[in-house]
Amino acid sequence: MKDALAIHRWLLAHQVHHEIVRLPRPITRVEELPATISAAPERCVMVTVFEVTARLGREVVGVVSSVAAPPRPGAVGALLGARDVRPAPAFLVNSATDYASGLVCPLLLPRRLPLLVDDRLAGDAEPIFMASGERHTAVGMRALDLLSLLSGKTVDLRIPRPRGSREAIALRH
Repeated sequence: MKDALAIHRWLLAHQVHHEIVRLPRPITRVEELPATISAAPERCVMVTVFEVTARLGREVVGVVSSVAAPPRPGAVGALLGARDVRPAPAFLVNSATDYASGLVCPLLLPRRLPLLVDDRLAGDAEPIFMASGERHTAVGMRALDLLSLLSGKTVDLRIPRPRGSREAIALRH
């Protein structure tokens, strides 16, 4: 399993300014990160792993998004033209990412894992935080640096809202 030290060494080798943040209490899921470090959920990044069933069979897909706007399986399915999309079980997340389930970092993911990046992630110079694969640490860096390091495809994961009136119409008997 990958950890904060592996991420730290990789970022140093790529000369990316970053910080390994020691958490005041352990977390088991990245969704706990905003409350743990008092950061806005929009400034915390997560990786959600889905098991996708398409015409050619099953595959695993990772989606990078903010904790404030986690990806919906329906949006991922519509984007990929898949018949069935469901969150991957923990054992599959562990084997596909080489990180502990719930604490997947968007960095150092295997190249064989298709990666989608939500276009709502801010590409600015402000700090952004993500899991490190460990319960006691997180990684902080500029959002622009993170987006430049990700090898995934940037996509729109918003589900289009139906247009028109939302007025209820009574059926005639």
